Amino acid sequence: MPHAASSEVAAAVADAHRREWAFVLAATVRVTGDIDAAEEAVQDAYASALSTWGQRGIPKNPGAWLTVTARRRALDMHRRAAVAQRALPKLLVPDGYTDHEPDRRPDDIPDDRLRLIFTCCHPALALDAQVALTLRLLCGLSTADVARAFLVPEATMAARITRAKKKIAAAHIPYRVPAAPELRERLDGVLSVVYLVYTTGHTAPSGADLMRRDLAERGLELARMLRALLRQDRDVAGLLALLVLTDARRGARLDEHRELVLMENQDRSKWDRQAIDEGVALLRKALTARPPGRFAVMAAIAAVHDESESWSGTDWQEILGLYDVLMETWPSPVIQLNRAIALGFATGPAEGLAELDALGAEPQLARYPYLAAARADFLTRLGRAREARIAFEEALILTDNETERRYLRTRLNELTG
Repeated sequence: MPHAASSEVAAAVADAHRREWAFVLAATVRVTGDIDAAEEAVQDAYASALSTWGQRGIPKNPGAWLTVTARRRALDMHRRAAVAQRALPKLLVPDGYTDHEPDRRPDDIPDDRLRLIFTCCHPALALDAQVALTLRLLCGLSTADVARAFLVPEATMAARITRAKKKIAAAHIPYRVPAAPELRERLDGVLSVVYLVYTTGHTAPSGADLMRRDLAERGLELARMLRALLRQDRDVAGLLALLVLTDARRGARLDEHRELVLMENQDRSKWDRQAIDEGVALLRKALTARPPGRFAVMAAIAAVHDESESWSGTDWQEILGLYDVLMETWPSPVIQLNRAIALGFATGPAEGLAELDALGAEPQLARYPYLAAARADFLTRLGRAREARIAFEEALILTDNETERRYLRTRLNELTG
């Protein structure tokens, strides 16, 4: 193979990390039976790619090369070990377990990623630990990015992930999709994982691009896998409806200069109408549950936006009512923030601003940039330019996504004249 330039190799390795990490790690865990050993082997494979691809050229199938290399590295580590277990005890598979349980067809479980999700989302772990561990392992997110997704310090998240791995070891959690009787208790954690995978990709916590499209696609793909596996489950239908209805607006989020366009100003002809129809059909299925699940209510909010012909024609009272339902189902500071924004558009910016100001003392929102950005927007609409500038400057300090930062700078410059 021809030699490759270092910049080309670095770009190829970065792309393979975004696209192939989950496949490579999940396949390597199957060989090692040990999460820490698999993660170390995969990291070594990516490091090896940086040097090897420069000498031998970038392979036609980077994912396959990385998987083979990681597995070989894992086997080498195993052979050098005096015992089979080291940092973590082996992930035990129950006697008689096969790759495809007898009550399922083999094509019901598309690949190892779903096994890895269910392993990480065991009820022995706290829900936030389940989500954090799977984002770290399945998606290859840095601990810092996972921490930003949870609105907690990086050190806190590092400790949480370490504890989760130790708990998996202590509980001997098997690397498999659970049998039907276990599915229900495990499903809420899995749905939360998939949701956060998608939302982390929909608006990247940091970096030059607005989206991490690979993560958003991974979340959609995993949601569709769950839908195929659990066809009658209304919560799964609700999650997939939410992701499809949200993703339908993707084509209008950036203008021709790759600058952010808020929904208020988006060209709705660029929205994917076929996806909207699919999402609404899934939503109808999800809403047959009583009471409807949180993802179904969130999907209903997305559907109101998607089916509105214009921003001014949006039924904000209906959206506000749905947020009230959501606050009963899944109360959180972020939901309170979104409800306050809806209130501002339903009844006026002064009312919305008052609600946002009341959230200022909420610890989880202390470093959440969207609170400051929402305040800045309502202050601008109220003609309070000096206070709006301060709020935009605060949002800029808290925002790490460069596309969002450029948008905030533009708004700030408009206010400063």
